[in-house]
Amino acid sequence: MSQHLQQVHPNVLAKILKQRTLYQNEKIVVIDKPYGLPVHGGPGIKNCIADVLPILAKMLENMKAEPLHLCHRLDKETTGVMVLARSKEAAEKIRLLFKTRQVEKIYWAVVLGDPDPVEGIVEIPIVEKEVQSHQSHYKMTLAPNYRLCPEDGRVVKARGKRHAERAVTRYRRLAAASACSLLELQPITGVKHQIRVHLAYGLGCPILGDHKYSHWSKLAPQKLPELTLRRLKLEQSKARHLPLHLHAHQLCLPLGQPLDFVCKLPLFFQKTLRKLELDIPKD
Repeated sequence: MSQHLQQVHPNVLAKILKQRTLYQNEKIVVIDKPYGLPVHGGPGIKNCIADVLPILAKMLENMKAEPLHLCHRLDKETTGVMVLARSKEAAEKIRLLFKTRQVEKIYWAVVLGDPDPVEGIVEIPIVEKEVQSHQSHYKMTLAPNYRLCPEDGRVVKARGKRHAERAVTRYRRLAAASACSLLELQPITGVKHQIRVHLAYGLGCPILGDHKYSHWSKLAPQKLPELTLRRLKLEQSKARHLPLHLHAHQLCLPLGQPLDFVCKLPLFFQKTLRKLELDIPKD
């Protein structure tokens, strides 16, 4: 799917996004972002959401419509609710709501293992760091405020990392089976890769298909438990093809009256839940 979206004509991509429109009014357009589609362009990226916003605006309104505006970002591999604005003023207003943490966001993720405790809050600062390995690269990682003193095991305050950002994520387990869990997540802050880092390095439960944050120094596919491989009918050698199972499920936007958007899980995510026998609890 990801490669397919990179190869289609921008007009076709705009049409796909139009079909995935969840809601629109005079100020905003809300779409269900597909898997593998980057929000911004960059090296090696042929198609991205930002590039087709002028075409999408015309398709949704008319040929005179001004381009839609981005209000927030989602990772390339993340699916789900994404808000676009119809004017610069609306975009600035919504960006401020995100910045001042007035937008409530709920994500769903399938993770390896079982978080302990099964619900709680991870509050550990995050910083970007260079990974020294045969292929040098950058990753986000934890920058805890406290550490254990190796001499006597006392808890001591760590030296503050200059560029570390405060990061807070609420989580709750919805189901567990097949050496995996389905989690509901609420990022209170909005640091790059926050959910992925807090789950992998904070709770020791990396997201299924998160090949970047399942290790530290090596660039390698995620290592899956035997039971998970069996249920997914997958060999470890094919694990690199497994997509990231992180979905922006719900978003509440306090724009005048609160607007609440819910986006159903993508098909690949639903299939994984069925194979792993992870039952979504009925409200």
